[in-house]
Amino acid sequence: MADGRWPMADGRWPMAVYAFVMQPATPEEMFELVHGVRSDDPSWFEFGDRVLAPDDIVTILKPRLSESRIETIERVLDARTNDVTVVVEGMVDLGNVSAVMRSADGFGVQSFHAIDTANTYKRSRRTTRGTDKWLDRYRWSDVESCYAFLRSRAFQIVVATVGDETTPLDQIDLTERVALVFGNELDGVSRQARELADLEFTIPMAGFAESFNVSVTASIALYATRRQRTRRYGSAGSLDAAERDRVRAVWYLKSVRESRLVVERTLRDGRQPAGTM
Repeated sequence: MADGRWPMADGRWPMAVYAFVMQPATPEEMFELVHGVRSDDPSWFEFGDRVLAPDDIVTILKPRLSESRIETIERVLDARTNDVTVVVEGMVDLGNVSAVMRSADGFGVQSFHAIDTANTYKRSRRTTRGTDKWLDRYRWSDVESCYAFLRSRAFQIVVATVGDETTPLDQIDLTERVALVFGNELDGVSRQARELADLEFTIPMAGFAESFNVSVTASIALYATRRQRTRRYGSAGSLDAAERDRVRAVWYLKSVRESRLVVERTLRDGRQPAGTM
């Protein structure tokens, strides 16, 4: 490393780099990343023997949020959608999963699905930087269960693949309910995931590389989807009133420190919101 280059002059990589690249992660770490309590879980609104409406939670917690935080939440809600979702299959690198999550959040996608079929995992320094907690995360153990769930909710399943005979991304209609599926870092999407999908797409390459990194592919596909939907509908955001109210309440709970204690204390002190059920 005396010349400041990696790899070293003799072609070897420093052991520190090997240790970083090969650092293993546990199944529990992947599970924690791709699994969470989703915004449609009733437990968010249950406080002892009481069930609060989303507006009740917002009323209690709003005074504890800054105006800028409230404005940010409303801005993000305006752009949020449940009509586009992201699926990753068999991914090994927690860093890549995190990067795809960040892209999903950044392009306004509310739900994220992981088909967790890998046997070993790898850790990297890339993280979601907290964006995972704003997503509704689903973890599946097989392709069939994930696809069945998506089809029950009228999603068209579109898989990213590599190949000159595959339809280019810009020729795919992405304006209806669509699930974008991305495969693992080495082998891409499995044969089963491809065969059970509705469509396949590719991103044409102009260089020597055969394909982009999975997180880059996801970002390009999500940008194209958002662009098509904005052109057709005027906005990519599509939460209905009930979804918006529910997600807002959950985000308030996630934004206020010890939020559940704050709500419980308010109820215990007799300052129960008028709309409490």
